Formats: sequence, C-alpha cells, structure tokens
Amino acid sequence: MMFYALSIYVCDFFLSGSKVAVINKGRIGKWRLVRRFCKVFRPCKTSFSRYATVFKKLGFEVHSDFHSIYGEDKVDITPFLSITGTKKEEFWIGIAPFARHIGKIYPLKFQEQIVAYFASQPQVKVFLFGGGEREEEVFNSWKSKYPSLVSLIHKLRIDRELALISHLDVMLSMDSANMHLASLVNVPVVSIWGATHPYAGFMGWNQSPDNVVQVDLPCRPCSVYGKKPCHRLDYACLNRIKPDKVIEVVEKILYKN
Repeated sequence: MMFYALSIYVCDFFLSGSKVAVINKGRIGKWRLVRRFCKVFRPCKTSFSRYATVFKKLGFEVHSDFHSIYGEDKVDITPFLSITGTKKEEFWIGIAPFARHIGKIYPLKFQEQIVAYFASQPQVKVFLFGGGEREEEVFNSWKSKYPSLVSLIHKLRIDRELALISHLDVMLSMDSANMHLASLVNVPVVSIWGATHPYAGFMGWNQSPDNVVQVDLPCRPCSVYGKKPCHRLDYACLNRIKPDKVIEVVEKILYKN
C-alpha cells in the first residue's frame, strides 16, 4: 500500500513537470549477499552513495568531505554536567548494547564482561546508551555491580545525547542507530556485526573497517536488517565473538597515541 501511494506521488510530480529521481536500493545485490545458498559475497554500494546519486540527478551538488554536524567544534555540555561530570584526564566510552533485532545484539553475558572490564579502569568513564524498559532493567543491574557506570536512559534529549557523544573517545555499538549518531559527530565506532554485514552498505559514515568486529561464517550475512531467524539456531555469528577481541579493538583506539 505504501509503495502504491509513493508511486502515485512520483507520477504526480513527473506529470506536473517536476524533476524526478528515484533511489536504486540494490535489492538484487543484497538478496544475493544474504541468501542461504550460492551467496555472492561482494560489497554493495553504500546507502550514502545511493542517495548522493539521487541528489546529483536532481541537480544538487553533493560533497563527500562531511565530518561532523558541529564542524570542528564540540558542543558545550555545561548545562548537563550534573549527569556527565567534567571530563578530566580520562577516556570517555559510550556503550550502546542493544539493537532492534536479535540478530544484531551481542549476547548480554559477553557485553557485561566488557562493561565490567572498562568500569574497573580508573582512567575510563563508561556511558550506557539506550531506552525502553528492558534496557533500563539491564542497565540498572549492571550499575548495581559497577557503580561508576552512567546510564543515560530518560536523562537526556536526543540533541543533548549527540552533544555528549561528540565528547566521547569511542562508541561501542551494534549495527544500530548509535553507530550512525556517533558518525554524525565524527567519533570512532567499534561496531559488532552478527547476522548483518557491512557489505550490505549500512556502515556508519567515514567509519573504519578496521574497527568492525565480526566472525567469518559461510552463512553470514543471512539478513540485511537482522530480523530473520538464525538458520543454525545458535547465532554463532554473535556467540563466537570473544569479549577480549572487542576490548582489544576499543583499546587500540584509546591508546593509539
């Protein structure tokens, strides 16, 4: 129904003499990438390049040198220092452990090991990003064990969360919205991928492939968005990722200098 309505709008614009361009989402290439048998394991065009093509067809100039919505600056977080505290001689890490679909969520028992490790480091401050009752329940459980954690659930509006993210040294995220929010403010992201894969074209803007954590399996990727059930029934794509590996990649960013 939505596709039909969209087609009507496109036709109306075209018949009225307006310039029309339609995005090619590359569904065939993505289907070949995620199908169970005879996969074509090849990178698809990124969503950024697909939209850039559309805007160019419409006559808009597209620049690929974007780094941050804040330019070269970081936004003042003074109005909510009571929540974040002042950044001293320490690293600030954001951890966003959830995603919309189970095929993209690294097992919480492993994520807790990562949280516990960084919470024990005196030179590190960990902020937990998320929303919803289940996430709040998990965050409260972790915070009861690791009091130095800062849960941001129900504490900041999205614009203030973005301001805080701009001050992070690294964001640890699933293949989820927080990967893209951190990318908007030029913060490096360590992203964990399970059922999905960066080859589908949805990795964060300007994020380094070196910071992607994943395991190679013949069944991967099995889903573009992570919502299909696991063929193996064990989500080996996520369960075979060792917490030590994730910690290693995060620390590589923190201590690169």
